[in-house]
Amino acid sequence: MSKVLYTGKTHTTGGREGASRSSDGRLDVKLSSPGSTGAGTNPEQLFAAGWSACFIGAMGLTAGQLKVKLPADVAVDAEVDLVNDDSGYFLAARLNVSLPGIDRETAQALVDGAHQACPYSKLTRNNIDVQINLI
Repeated sequence: MSKVLYTGKTHTTGGREGASRSSDGRLDVKLSSPGSTGAGTNPEQLFAAGWSACFIGAMGLTAGQLKVKLPADVAVDAEVDLVNDDSGYFLAARLNVSLPGIDRETAQALVDGAHQACPYSKLTRNNIDVQINLI
């Protein structure tokens, strides 16, 4: 039996040159196309921010299962590409994960577990090209 834990709600107008605001007012951003001189952010940056934050949370869950403490300075640098070819537009992504002080084998286990648990990773699995790199 599934249970909805949270529903994020936004109202967006104007597409890539518009604005987006959450129902609770905590998010209120101007949007602009990638590479433009517009003042706002873009969907690719928002997706990268959400995925990297979620991925760190999933690493925390995995760390608990493995009885490992995540370092305080754990970080994920997410890169989301907007790509175009003959088939149209699509996304590709890289997550560059930094786990200072964690040995490589344990770090890889944390990353692998997080990639299985993270809802954003589940969303993208077999849908876009994703690379996860330990840095």
